[in-house]
Amino acid sequence: MDKRSSGILLHISSLPSNYGIGAFGKEAYKFVDFLVESGQSFWQILPLGITGFGDSPYQSVSAFAGNYYFIDLDKLVEEGFIKKEDLIGLDFKDSDDFVNYDKIYDTRLPLLRKAYKNKFSKVKKDVYKFVKLEKIWLEDFALYMALKTKFNRKTWQEWDLAYRDRDEEALEAFKIEHKEEVEFWYFVQYLFFKQWDELKNYANSSGVEFIGDLPIYVAEDSSDVWASPELYKLNNMKKPIFVSGCPPDDFAITGQLWGNPIYDWKAMKKNGYKWWIERMDASSRLFDIVRIDHFRGFEAYWEIPSGDKTAENGEWVKGPGVELFDAIKKALGSLRIIAEDLGYLTKEFHEFKDATGFPGMNLLQFAFDARDENNYLPHAYIKNSVVYTGTHDNNTTFGWFTNDAKDEEVEYAKEYLRLTEEEGYAFGFIRACFSSVSNLAIIPMQDYLELDEKARFNIPSTIGGNWIWRMKKDAITKKLTQKIYKLTKTYWRLNKNVK
Repeated sequence: MDKRSSGILLHISSLPSNYGIGAFGKEAYKFVDFLVESGQSFWQILPLGITGFGDSPYQSVSAFAGNYYFIDLDKLVEEGFIKKEDLIGLDFKDSDDFVNYDKIYDTRLPLLRKAYKNKFSKVKKDVYKFVKLEKIWLEDFALYMALKTKFNRKTWQEWDLAYRDRDEEALEAFKIEHKEEVEFWYFVQYLFFKQWDELKNYANSSGVEFIGDLPIYVAEDSSDVWASPELYKLNNMKKPIFVSGCPPDDFAITGQLWGNPIYDWKAMKKNGYKWWIERMDASSRLFDIVRIDHFRGFEAYWEIPSGDKTAENGEWVKGPGVELFDAIKKALGSLRIIAEDLGYLTKEFHEFKDATGFPGMNLLQFAFDARDENNYLPHAYIKNSVVYTGTHDNNTTFGWFTNDAKDEEVEYAKEYLRLTEEEGYAFGFIRACFSSVSNLAIIPMQDYLELDEKARFNIPSTIGGNWIWRMKKDAITKKLTQKIYKLTKTYWRLNKNVK
């Protein structure tokens, strides 16, 4: 990221498809082609994990496993895992504009179980090669998912004590008795990673790299916490003593209560941060660049007593700091990482981030609060940074400008950015990002499409109606592609690998 470049933020779920949610199929390959034609170097996506509570990709049942919703069904038909008639009559969606996660859940697993029954024996050798490669996490994950099935999807703390507390004899007996169910989850992950690797290889060979998102925390009901409870602050009932979140601010008056269990950093330090090294190794193999969400939490994190209804009673606790990233670098070498460093930041945090050398983020939507000197204004950026109009947690730029922004912010933005209706407000913001000194500019696809607040992807601290927006099949036109290419070329951000 030491050269001027640009990319587009669009999660896999937002791609068009006939089956209710985006996948690693033809539309994903077409999007890569669009990125190439428009001169882009990067495709940024959100976490690829199996979505949990609230359908959020930031609350996954595993920090390592892939979301089987993204396995392309047409590819399964082409490769003989299922038949075309297996897809007929299934209710995948309410519309092409939004994901209905209930319908996706109801349809995907039965189809994957058919695929397992039809063809597992033919790919068994390849599946077990994959299991051997991913043994560090996959065996615990598959066992966890098989137990979830046995206990009707109850949280692992509600399982029989022998399974909750990982009694070795009980787990070995379960594996033998439920071998097919465990193998099924091996098979599902094999399909996910096979299709992902094919897409990533296609993108990389076309000169496009993936920026993937890594949530700082894991979900309470996850294979990670079940497999290694000693790495988290849990009580003797294996429930969290403290949970994660953010303190109150202008955006959330009572703070943000995320609810993830808090790491026991002392325990993690004792074993040389092994789990984090394994996680970063897996993520850096999955993606070309890893964006770490809530990077501030490594310097100091907001710890909230478990059971609180808001985040107000939390307190700041010191994290592992640069020591963790020194351990990761020693084990894995230099990784390409983007640090999400938005919000109120302390002197100690800046010293920590500077010590890592990782680029931080600039958000243009945050730049026009006239009450204070704002470091999100483009003239304050540095080269070693990434600029966005907004992220998945923001309104679309057009939606923010026309609905959310205060009058004084609108006027300030118009004056500073020289915005005009003719150019389009969203494109005025994009121009400002591209013309800035930041080496990398990432623009959400919704902003290129100049969409309003109906296309917003997530509203933090709310449940329901999030993560569901999907792009229309005919949204990307030749005219739009050429417009983006011209803008990218004008500001010296063209992908050097693209003709």
